[in-house]
Amino acid sequence: MQTLAVDIASTFVEDAAALVTGLGRALLRFAMAPIDRIANACDIAGVLAERRATFRMWRASRARARLEGRRFGLLGRFNPLRHLADLT
Repeated sequence: MQTLAVDIASTFVEDAAALVTGLGRALLRFAMAPIDRIANACDIAGVLAERRATFRMWRASRARARLEGRRFGLLGRFNPLRHLADLT
């Protein structure tokens, strides 16, 4: 019975954290919208569009690596060499 209570409490905490994260992202996107419009208007060479495409490819490769079960080292996110994992 105690494990059920712990599961319910941990689920509640995870859901609350996800809600706060989502609201924070929505608020940040709303606040940054005018700046993004100005930046896109000033981007003559297409650098921002290229950078966004590169970021999308990087994010997709990270998601694929997670699905494959690869790890980024013993320290995980705190490993200073985690960005070099694809070179091995």
